[in-house]
Amino acid sequence: MDYETNRVFGDEVKVVPVMEGHSVTLTADGTERQGYDELEWVLAGALIAKINMKNKQISFNENLNKRFRDRLQLNNQTGSLTIINTTITDSGPYHLEMKGTNLKSKIFNVTVYAPVTIPFITSYCPLSSSSSSSGSLLSKCALLCSVVNVSHVSLSWYKGNSLLSSISVSDLISSFSLQMEVEYQDKNTYSCVINNPISHQTTHLDISQHCHTCSDISSSSICYCGTAESVIRLVTSALVGVAAAAAVVVLIYDIRSRKVEQKRKEQKK
Repeated sequence: MDYETNRVFGDEVKVVPVMEGHSVTLTADGTERQGYDELEWVLAGALIAKINMKNKQISFNENLNKRFRDRLQLNNQTGSLTIINTTITDSGPYHLEMKGTNLKSKIFNVTVYAPVTIPFITSYCPLSSSSSSSGSLLSKCALLCSVVNVSHVSLSWYKGNSLLSSISVSDLISSFSLQMEVEYQDKNTYSCVINNPISHQTTHLDISQHCHTCSDISSSSICYCGTAESVIRLVTSALVGVAAAAAVVVLIYDIRSRKVEQKRKEQKK
């Protein structure tokens, strides 16, 4: 695997992306190990393991090794560190400290990515559209491309090979979407793509499936988004009004009942 290499304050830094469940090997250049007595691997300030290059003895940090559940392998000839069956929690900066006459260090910034999920496309009624309030026909089909349970990904709409729009997230998020509008009779090819540094998934738009014309009676709610929305709001308002009227009737009845009871008590006295 080719790593992106940078330098920070003189230390060589390699960016190492890896897919969850795969293995990754962090290596040191053989020529640079000559003359070093000891190699140490350190993760976030905690020693993972070290090698005595003279007698080739290896010692592990048992507490840290328990965290990895014996998924660490250290080659006492090359000094390379291998992590088997990687998990998201294995991400972090791995420092290789080479000690001897000279001191040298390397940093491997490992990021473990979960495989991306397949995006799904749905159509919806654009509430901000001017046609929504008038109940007139919508000239464009409104679409959403969505994904669930992702992190460190970008979601994009493409028209052919041209990027139309894109959105990115870094933290773990339960779901997020990217919208787009197309003409009902559009003959271009569209696709929604999700990707992270090591994988991607694509869903192609089938306009005939997601964008129906008004001749399709079964999808009249899509053609007349404004009308459907108005009906829903009207029914909701009516229900709220009925509930409020019923509450007033109950309140009036309760007040009258109390007055009658009070008069009865006064007559008995």
